[in-house]
Amino acid sequence: MSGAILTANELNSGATVYLAASGEWLKDIDLARVFSEAEADERAALAEKARDDHRLIGVEVEAASVDGGQVIAERLREQIRAGGPTSPRQGPQPLAEGDHVSL
Repeated sequence: MSGAILTANELNSGATVYLAASGEWLKDIDLARVFSEAEADERAALAEKARDDHRLIGVEVEAASVDGGQVIAERLREQIRAGGPTSPRQGPQPLAEGDHVSL
């Protein structure tokens, strides 16, 4: 099945989230509601409602398909976002004796 999903980022956490069939915004792309072309008006209304909510930023429509129960975004950018951060979040690292910071 091909269609489109709604994706955004949570304002507080920055996490990538997807609109599920339940109406919740969830982090798992496989739970995203895939809208058919016939549901484009409903999808647009839900996207506008999400933009007005101000708990989400960057609400976007992304082309996607379902294959074997997995939702697969068409664009590489969204595939990367669905996989989570591409680098680990690390706090400040202490410098060892002899280490330096380039200026």
